[in-house]
Amino acid sequence: MTEISSQGYGPDHESEFGYGLHHVQIAIPPGSEDDCRAFYVGALGMLEIQKPPVLAARGGLWVRADGLEIHLGVEKDFRPARKAHPGIRVADLDALEKRLTEHGVAVTWDDNFPGHRRFYVADNLGNRIEFIQRDGTTPQW
Repeated sequence: MTEISSQGYGPDHESEFGYGLHHVQIAIPPGSEDDCRAFYVGALGMLEIQKPPVLAARGGLWVRADGLEIHLGVEKDFRPARKAHPGIRVADLDALEKRLTEHGVAVTWDDNFPGHRRFYVADNLGNRIEFIQRDGTTPQW
């Protein structure tokens, strides 16, 4: 029988490979980089980082803040990801909600994850993003 672990806040299992998340990639349509900067840099407060020249030629942009890096990659036949999404841990969910709403971003709260507070937003292109924080009832590791 496979063992079920807790909700991803501790060293539940160490593999022989040393996995760690480098970045999340989100698709964007060609030519949408400036609109994406307004959302990811402006509303989320992330920093745009320089792409290597060979990759910069493809378009898109990369942003980073704290331990999170997001790569926005150009996809010719773009369709927003409305179900698949990154789940991003946040230290102060209420402050992020305030910042997003001040930037005109609609926030949809979801209380269906026991032990957690979370909400969803759609980026400027309709891609779903989840922001999540423990509510204090989830064990510390």
